[in-house]
Amino acid sequence: MPARHIPLLDLQGEYRSIKRMMEESIMKVLASGQYVLGAEVAAFEKEFGFFLKSENVIGVNSGTDALYLALRALGIGAGDEVITTPSTFIATAQAIVRTGARPVFVDVNASDSNINPDLIEKAITPRTKAILPVHLYGFSCEMERIVSIAQKHGLKVVEDCAQAVGGYVQNIRVGTFGDAGCFSFYPTKNLAAYGDGGAVSIKDAKAAEHIRALRGHGSVLRGYYDEFGINSRLDEIQATALRVKLLYLDRWNSMRRRLAAHYNELFAELSEVELFRPAPQTTPVVHLYCIQVEGRDALQEALAESGIITMVHYPVPLHRVGALSSLGYKEGDFPVAERISRRILALPIYPELTFQDQEEIVEEIRTAIKKA
Repeated sequence: MPARHIPLLDLQGEYRSIKRMMEESIMKVLASGQYVLGAEVAAFEKEFGFFLKSENVIGVNSGTDALYLALRALGIGAGDEVITTPSTFIATAQAIVRTGARPVFVDVNASDSNINPDLIEKAITPRTKAILPVHLYGFSCEMERIVSIAQKHGLKVVEDCAQAVGGYVQNIRVGTFGDAGCFSFYPTKNLAAYGDGGAVSIKDAKAAEHIRALRGHGSVLRGYYDEFGINSRLDEIQATALRVKLLYLDRWNSMRRRLAAHYNELFAELSEVELFRPAPQTTPVVHLYCIQVEGRDALQEALAESGIITMVHYPVPLHRVGALSSLGYKEGDFPVAERISRRILALPIYPELTFQDQEEIVEEIRTAIKKA
């Protein structure tokens, strides 16, 4: 066992920093006897809406459900097509398929691994009903360009903000550019619950009410069901935890940006390592700090042996995963996404990480590359 241990993410450190406030808030919920879709959920929806500058926020059970419910409330269904990226977590495509629609992939930018707006219009067909950009790794997509394309062709825009809560394009939060923004509060996210959780920010008030019904099995009035929904209720303990953490989110994101800047400085003279960079006029939240490097797997193994934990996000682009083989894509269809998937490696980053930790990490990478 190596003497040193630097985790990819330190959830225990985050907990210790807010322990007293968090435990007091959770104990109040336990004492209240109200545990699902109660006052804490309502308060979180209001506060998160204020944070985003969105009038309609609905808490749900997960980021995956947020995507599905947003698409469904916006009328996406069987026979429709939704343009999205192959460089993302499976939930993005899964939510589209779950509505009965077909994911249509376009390649990504080499600079940030986000959907390439230059390629979107070529993928539009008479069946296209929406564009689903993903703000990957905490980088914000070029939303003004994407929304302009959508408006030109009469399409909906649903933003997948699972990895980018709190990010900006100019001075506007991601999740508020399109018709809907979808958020995940999985424990590893920048704004994280202590279990599953998610939310939808949606512009249309009627669509918001539709989601509120769909998250509770489709019921508008208790005992009456005009359509089938799902069970996707945010619980009170997760909501109160999110309310506490929301107070710290901008500060934590600022610390992540500071750490990312320090990584960038440390890698400046290591030409073998390729860095991602944000699009112009965007402010990232650095959910993950990823590098690209040849011999990625050997480097990851060497770092693990020295006590540094890393992860690959994502080893297989979605157009090549078995669950989506029926879409008919083949290797080579999206060369940028495929190249990134072979070379990408996520390094430790979290507010509690120190500059000294980063310097040790980069020195280990330098040593491993020179030995290769």
